[in-house]
Amino acid sequence: MEHFIVSARKYRPQNFEDVVGQQAITNTLENAIQNNHLAQALLFTGPRGVGKTSCARILAKRINQEDATTDDEDFAFNIFELDAASNNSVDDIRNLTDQVRIPPQTGKYKVYIIDEVHMLSQAAFNAFLKTLEEPPAHAIFILATTEKHKIIPTILSRCQIFDFKRIGVLDAKEYLKTICTKENITAEDDALHVIAQKADGAMRDALSIFDRVVSFSGSNLTREAVTQNLNVLDYDVYFNITDLLLGNKIPEVLMAFNEVLGKGFEGHHFINGLASHFRDLLVAKDQATIALLEVGDNTKKKYLEQASKASMQFLLPAIDKANDCDLKYRGSKNQRLLVELTLMQIASITFDGAKKKSSNYIIPATFFTSLSPSVKKTEVKPAVVKTPKKVETTPVTASAAKETPAKPVLKNIKRRTSALSLKSLQQKKEVKNDVDVEENYDNHPRTPFNQDELKDAWKKYYFQLQNFGERSIAAILASDEPKLQEDFTIVFSLPNDLMKSQLEKGKPKLLRFLREKLNNYGIQINVIVNETVEKKFAYTPQEKYDKLKEKNPLIEKLKNTFGLDV
Repeated sequence: MEHFIVSARKYRPQNFEDVVGQQAITNTLENAIQNNHLAQALLFTGPRGVGKTSCARILAKRINQEDATTDDEDFAFNIFELDAASNNSVDDIRNLTDQVRIPPQTGKYKVYIIDEVHMLSQAAFNAFLKTLEEPPAHAIFILATTEKHKIIPTILSRCQIFDFKRIGVLDAKEYLKTICTKENITAEDDALHVIAQKADGAMRDALSIFDRVVSFSGSNLTREAVTQNLNVLDYDVYFNITDLLLGNKIPEVLMAFNEVLGKGFEGHHFINGLASHFRDLLVAKDQATIALLEVGDNTKKKYLEQASKASMQFLLPAIDKANDCDLKYRGSKNQRLLVELTLMQIASITFDGAKKKSSNYIIPATFFTSLSPSVKKTEVKPAVVKTPKKVETTPVTASAAKETPAKPVLKNIKRRTSALSLKSLQQKKEVKNDVDVEENYDNHPRTPFNQDELKDAWKKYYFQLQNFGERSIAAILASDEPKLQEDFTIVFSLPNDLMKSQLEKGKPKLLRFLREKLNNYGIQINVIVNETVEKKFAYTPQEKYDKLKEKNPLIEKLKNTFGLDV
């Protein structure tokens, strides 16, 4: 049986061209050798498995090749490797400094590679200082470490530092493709991408995972086999769950999560992957950030397709809720319930649960002056209060009110917050403003439209608000006529800042409705305050009360008798 050599050793780089993802460092070292500008003490630092030790060995071989008689001579006798993890005492460093004085037998330089140099003790560092600062002309020191912050500053100041970076997913995938070609292995692009992602920037880890997957599935690597062997959730799981979340299908989402748990995955692993999936959808929504999407070509098409369905108003809160669940997961006593609650909250982001509110409350009726030709500008009148029995039009007296107590009409209706009571002040503090994030509409249509088309769309949105019981915003829209300006800008005038602030809260929905209705995504709305605008209706609770009091002065007596608040 032939001895098996792992890929991490079999395909260890033998020259600078073979090093993956560190082109800036390898070019610098190559130029330094050619120009005879190489420092005598170098420090290679960076994450594990990115090529620090390999580059040190290649450099140690290259600096002696000018005097070599054959190209394959490796000058092994001139290269000394010391593992500082197991040789970290003062005596070990003193033995090293004693050897440095002896010149090389062949070649020009003796190279000392000290791996995991941060493991040296404080006394060993101090013993090494003088030799590192003024080494013999024939000695070159190459220090390698994954934790540069543990090295004392006096050592760092004596070294030329090279920071190795994590190897990108695409670079690792291309190198794995090269190995597959050499080993006669067929592999799907997405399968190699999953391996590169799992390696987390370490080429040595990627090669170890590659060997493991090849042992599992043979000479044909598929995405399904790789995800099954590596115990990672497939992209399709997240695509399916995101479709369910966008469709507000809470029962199906919970069942899908139960299937994930049934396959042996932890809830923490799942919610982390879901947050990353939302992030990838977010970057796929803009051409400028698609380059941040590190996935295969087939998977990228799926991301672009699903990103067109998911709005920014869904993705940003979804990422926030998933990240919040991640932070709370370890400290939760019922971790499954925490994830399920998070999924239900995410599924409810786009759920339009607005029900028609009861019309049995006193609000002045507000109409567009141009809803029909017969409608004229009229004074605001109170809406009729519906009651189950016929109500006589006789004046209400205090004694009659005491004899026939009636259920308050406003009992089941959420009261508006005002500044006229302590309770309403407290409610105002609890109000949260919805933040709508503007999407990039550069590639969307901008169909021209006129003033009449704008008025028709404005009326339709007004009636839509009325149907959903949002009478406050509807009344504001009815207070004036929108005016179309250049560059599809709509100017809307209001009599006071209070009405403007209320309209600003609902402006994103209005803007979205007008853009879709008029097929023009360049529309902007400019709300201005014009105190000269004639006030056509009562807006605040106090103004409504004053209007009703003008119609029926007995309302004041009713308010005082029962101690009612406005």
